[in-house]
Amino acid sequence: MSDHATSAANASAALPGRTHALQYGFTAHIRDPHGAPLPAGIEDRRMAIYRDLVYSNMESFVSSNFPVIRSLYDDDEWSVLAHDFLREHRCHTPLFPEFAREFLRFLEARLQAGRDDPRGLYKPFLLELAHYEWAELALSLDEHDIADVAHDAAGDPVRGTPVVSPLACVLGYRYPVHAIRPDFQPLEAPAQPTVLLLVRGRDDDVRFHEINALGALLIERLRENTTSSGADCLAALLAEQGLGDDAALHAAGAEMLRNLTDYEAILGTLA
Repeated sequence: MSDHATSAANASAALPGRTHALQYGFTAHIRDPHGAPLPAGIEDRRMAIYRDLVYSNMESFVSSNFPVIRSLYDDDEWSVLAHDFLREHRCHTPLFPEFAREFLRFLEARLQAGRDDPRGLYKPFLLELAHYEWAELALSLDEHDIADVAHDAAGDPVRGTPVVSPLACVLGYRYPVHAIRPDFQPLEAPAQPTVLLLVRGRDDDVRFHEINALGALLIERLRENTTSSGADCLAALLAEQGLGDDAALHAAGAEMLRNLTDYEAILGTLA
């Protein structure tokens, strides 16, 4: 091989390394303009366009996916939180519907790391609230179709075998995440946890319902059940809890089965 050919081959082999270094430096500065130097040969005025564009797109996605969290911060506080996400987290998906999950992962990693938080931005309920908002979004995007589930919508959930919707999920939290708002931000978890039922109904709207621990256990039992009536599932559950002789609880449980049907967590009964 001639000297010229050798030089050309060496330059070609080195090009990917240089390109990668340029790309890394470019994106590192966009993520952290105060910690990563401006790439050589690029005007700050030009880089500012990219910095603003990337941040604005990212911030828009996070704000729209977590509206309650956004409402808890003024603009300066939110900018700090959003820039923390941009600087610290490495997303592992190019899919926009997964973006909210990435923010949730960022909060989980940040809070587990126990980083300093002098401004008090990482509130003790923040991760649970983020999970709640993410779950609502995830359920709205779930591809299950109620029409594909065989059931009798007019069936009696007490006497028949209830069919639980694939678009219903039970969530448990230490904090009352469904009630958090700018003027209600508890810094300590209450003695009783919060149990929520999220349901996407036939109209595709997602709704939440606060239920108790017994209701949550009943839903999970019904989900695994394919033969027993709702009354029999309830009786077995109460017996396991040492409450089988409590007539009032049996009556309340029957009413709960009907409420779950009204909520569309129970679609009906096996046809």
